[in-house]
Amino acid sequence: MIALRQVSLQRGTQALLEGADLTLHAGHKAGIVGPNGAGKSSLFKLLLGELAPDRGEVEMSGGQRIAHMAQEVEALERSLLDHVLDGHAELRRAEAALAAAREAGDDHREAELHGVIEALDGYSAPARAAQLLVGLGFDQADLARPLSAFSGGWRMRVNLARTLFMPSDLLLLDEPTNHLDLDALLWLEQWLTRYPGTLLLISHDRDFLDAVCDHIVHFDRRRLVLYRGNYSTFERTRAEKLALQQAEAAKQQARREEIERFVARFRAKATKARAAQSRLKMLERMGDIAVAHADSSFHFTLPAADKTSHPLLVLDEARLGYRHADGGETVQLDDVRVTLQPGSRIGLLGPNGAGKSTLIKSLTGELPLLAGKRVPGEHLAIGYFAQHQLEGLDLASTPFMHVQRLSPTASDQAIRNFLGGFGFPGDDVFGEVGRFSGGEKARLALALVAWQKPNLLLLDEPTNHLDLEMREALTEALAAFEGTVILVSHDRHLLRATVDEFWRVADHRVEPFDGDLEDYRAWLKARLEGARREARDDKAERQAEQGAPKEDRKASRRAAAELREKLRPLKKRRDRAEQAMERIQAELTEVEEALGEAELYTDPARKEALTATLARQGELKSRLDDLEAEWLAAEEELEAREAELGS
Repeated sequence: MIALRQVSLQRGTQALLEGADLTLHAGHKAGIVGPNGAGKSSLFKLLLGELAPDRGEVEMSGGQRIAHMAQEVEALERSLLDHVLDGHAELRRAEAALAAAREAGDDHREAELHGVIEALDGYSAPARAAQLLVGLGFDQADLARPLSAFSGGWRMRVNLARTLFMPSDLLLLDEPTNHLDLDALLWLEQWLTRYPGTLLLISHDRDFLDAVCDHIVHFDRRRLVLYRGNYSTFERTRAEKLALQQAEAAKQQARREEIERFVARFRAKATKARAAQSRLKMLERMGDIAVAHADSSFHFTLPAADKTSHPLLVLDEARLGYRHADGGETVQLDDVRVTLQPGSRIGLLGPNGAGKSTLIKSLTGELPLLAGKRVPGEHLAIGYFAQHQLEGLDLASTPFMHVQRLSPTASDQAIRNFLGGFGFPGDDVFGEVGRFSGGEKARLALALVAWQKPNLLLLDEPTNHLDLEMREALTEALAAFEGTVILVSHDRHLLRATVDEFWRVADHRVEPFDGDLEDYRAWLKARLEGARREARDDKAERQAEQGAPKEDRKASRRAAAELREKLRPLKKRRDRAEQAMERIQAELTEVEEALGEAELYTDPARKEALTATLARQGELKSRLDDLEAEWLAAEEELEAREAELGS
């Protein structure tokens, strides 16, 4: 159990908590939400013992093993796999003791330590550590490479894998999705839902919080308020609470005005003086009820260029990638043919490293094509946001100076008004950029893109470092933007709200993806399962070939490849049916949950809803039966063909 009792905490001149109470029980998965600077990371430091409360108590169950993800990772020469394994300190101590016992020839101690390592599940540790790294986007070939060979974002992924690998009863994660793409995020989501301990998660990704958390802890005016349910439930509950609070505040204000009118009218009359004094005391005792107000101070627009072109930009038979100093090439995407029209809203999907960022850089012209044509429209005006642009900000300058350099003739007030919408009110526009947090730098970089009025917005993970309020403001601004948008993001809420179509970047190709994010999740799953099946097939081939004469191995491999090619259409048919069954079953589960509500049967006003829901249940069951029959037929035909080809 975790309990904060009347905790007050101040950092510098800022009060973060005042008399805050919070109780979390073992096994809770709690999302920690609130505006940037509210004290979310300081809460973690309280639990880790790195900070002490100014007043109150922090109580935790004894013996809890805590895993916490550090925010900085050194560029070590340790391999990725070793760095993750180092997270299990007890296992590493046992391994070191075993090596010492072997060197000393102490057989009894050696046997004892083998038992210790077995109890720690140490012999499967390298495989489990590798699984974490692969799940977070690394290739098997990367695992032996040194940590120093990777950029900061990739090192943070290694650090996350190390944190997940640590044995823990309490897991503290502070913005773990910031450096992940959508594929790795979906994998982490599944891992955390299976985590058996207590989880405290700071995140600004509402879909991620929805999928993982069963409680939400909200930093609300220096208090901690615990809500049951996921983030969507929290939003609904808090909205109802604020609406009630607003109504109570209005009622109280009306009563206050009534009392004030009475006092003003009768205070001077001797016969009414006592009553007036009584009401004055009532007015003094009446506690203030804060009028509900929107927490977010972020409201901005993304103006589009006055002129546009039809089309805006064309890539024709383009080969995209990188040209090396020695003249060699690394091709990531080939035969790319895309035409961007005004008003298009496109989300890019694809596995890690498939070339999404390469495509965006090629569209901007920052990365020259290896072959083919890039044809910009006459009035093309590109607005490009990527994480590396944060590093290009002038740290010695201010937000005001950044905008002024773009438009020297703009009025001071126009610049200040504009930057205010991006969270730089008043004299904050004159703050030194070098002192800004990651979120503040991201807001400034977005502001600089918006100021230039593009008609083509290219956004590569724009929500990293942005809090929920700023993400919502960006979502609304993008939804209202009149130009063309191409977006790479792991924020599914942003994707659903702002794009109309998806392109899949995979297998060296860019092509339209006919489906939504759930279809993409199913595609990823099928792709992973297919890769695993092929790996098993390859392993079986190698094992079979070990006993075969050398001259027969080439023929054996050729026969196996032909077999896989003949079976591929049948496997695809079976997999499509299986994916469709999963989607239908998920919808059927939702419908049957709805049918479990008693009010649906007892409320006469919901009779039509009941009829429609029952009809939908029948449709889904019938569709599921058809799909099961289709899947069974495909599976039986596949087995028959495998037996026929194997005979």
